[in-house]
Amino acid sequence: MRLGSVTIELWQLAAALGAVALLAFWLLGGAKPMVRVVEVIEGEAAEIVYATGVVEPKHWAAVGPLLRARIIETCNCEGEAVAKDDVLFRLDASEAEAHLAELVARTNLATRELRRAKDLLQRRVGTQKTYDEALAKLTEYQAAVAAQKRQLENYVSRAPLAGQVLRLDGDVGEVADPGAPLAWVGQSSPRQVIADVNEEDIPRVAVGQRVLLKADAYPDRALKAVVDSITPKGDPLLKTYRVRLALPDETPLFIGMTVDVNIITTSLPGARLIPPAFVIPGAVWGVVGLSRGRRVAVRLGIGGVEHVQLLDGPEVGEWIVSPVLQDFSEGQRVRVERAESAEP
Repeated sequence: MRLGSVTIELWQLAAALGAVALLAFWLLGGAKPMVRVVEVIEGEAAEIVYATGVVEPKHWAAVGPLLRARIIETCNCEGEAVAKDDVLFRLDASEAEAHLAELVARTNLATRELRRAKDLLQRRVGTQKTYDEALAKLTEYQAAVAAQKRQLENYVSRAPLAGQVLRLDGDVGEVADPGAPLAWVGQSSPRQVIADVNEEDIPRVAVGQRVLLKADAYPDRALKAVVDSITPKGDPLLKTYRVRLALPDETPLFIGMTVDVNIITTSLPGARLIPPAFVIPGAVWGVVGLSRGRRVAVRLGIGGVEHVQLLDGPEVGEWIVSPVLQDFSEGQRVRVERAESAEP
């Protein structure tokens, strides 16, 4: 009988200890769901048009041959300054030069024949017809020589403007094809970004709008530009319009770099901002005293990739929850983990 009494007392003690442990579990937050919170911040709300672009000099030209021939000489001047008409490449013109020599020889012969025909005509032993035929033949050969000399110029690639040789392609011995650029010559500054904007976005783009650029070479820097011009005619196949963005003189971007383009079409300073991922349909979940959840109805304004504007709802400095658990309820106690919120 005494053994049974001891057993009952031990059971009661275990139950009491379990109740104390359960109470401690609740007090220490073991039953509270962990939620991530972010602070509502004040900043600039902006609507953007996204595009991609390439950095290019504002004044430049691609230089390529007009005919197919083997490269026999290059300037080896990549990165160097050149004047207008400086030689960049020479192509093998041996066949064209041989043809020119043949035409010159025929011209010389035609010149002698014309002199003889003229002499005979003056001595009244030649005919006017013979003289006219000799004159026509000489004129024909002279025209052919002039045309061949112009053709020989096509075997020389020259700088179309003064500037810097930005890049050289092609080495001695290679065969150059018509239309394939061998060199790029331009002025390294000022630089611009050529961006392709989708046709459904182009009505919102205007000259003078601010632009933020992102480049892989500078992942932690927001680089600035301004919309400089918009090409009036778009590409009907790609359904894009070419937009030129002016870069500041001190830009660190190199010619040829690719960039992500964010054209700011609408801007509102002093707005309440939160990340879009924290919004559920028509509302957000906030926390009271960083311990209890509450549902707050909101209206959204200008939306972007990183931030969306709150027209009403939580004030600047208040905390909101994401992700919202499926069984999250009004007033539920929570444990809070603060998430980093990048400044706009």
